[in-house]
Amino acid sequence: MSTSAGPRLLGPADVRRLAAELDLRPTKQRGQNFVIDANTVRRIVRESGVGPQDVVVEVGPGLGSLTLALLEVAGRVVAIEVDDKLAGLLPATIAEHAPAQADRFEVVLADAMRVEELPGPPPTALVANLPYNVSVPVLLHLLALLPSLERGLVMVQAEVADRLAAVPGSKVYGVPSVKAAWYADVRRAGAIGRNVFWPAPNVDSGLVAWTRREPPATAASRQQVFAVVDAAFAHRRKALRGALRVLAPGDAVDAALAAAGVDPLARGESLAIEDFVRIAEGLPW
Repeated sequence: MSTSAGPRLLGPADVRRLAAELDLRPTKQRGQNFVIDANTVRRIVRESGVGPQDVVVEVGPGLGSLTLALLEVAGRVVAIEVDDKLAGLLPATIAEHAPAQADRFEVVLADAMRVEELPGPPPTALVANLPYNVSVPVLLHLLALLPSLERGLVMVQAEVADRLAAVPGSKVYGVPSVKAAWYADVRRAGAIGRNVFWPAPNVDSGLVAWTRREPPATAASRQQVFAVVDAAFAHRRKALRGALRVLAPGDAVDAALAAAGVDPLARGESLAIEDFVRIAEGLPW
């Protein structure tokens, strides 16, 4: 094989063969749904805009479908996999399907929610088919942990994609929308059908693209701003004046809302990240 040959992507038969090798029965608990369609992973990579200059982090590589598509174009891929069986098989799959790219791949056996550092040069992009049950906390953890990430594209449950990309005032706007907006400009980037997975999930999937931006300039810490966000949405029907009393006495809350120029009878879903920042700045921490 010539050294310039690109990776050979996985099809349905490859995925089932690899799963059989591991005696693997995909589990709901870990949100395991493996992509069996090469066109889908190529589309995800294309939409992500990564290229030879990028160091890509992938979360939950599974059997390697998306990993191989990423290796077609990215400079380096670091995959975080929590399942030791899957992490153990991945290097052999890459060596077999992408021998010319194998030296640009590394797998890290870890829980992406708890990972504290990654080997090699700082990653510039995050591209992943995120496990559905932990997609939002994993995304927020990695955005906080890896300031070098410039952009990303993640596949998540369709309604989670809607929430992450929601704008103030929309029905699905909430904690994920606001916290993601602290780090990045987020947008919906398409839908993915159920039949490209094995096993087929009983929910639709969506793509979310994001581009890093500077967090709002503020004297408050991110933790303080996020505490205000959490309190504002803890009781969605409560006006801010009541909802924020878990953080400070009523008169202090009233003063902070007045200083921020926010109606005390407003609710969290009407506020943008900048509003939460101004409220946090006015509270007596």
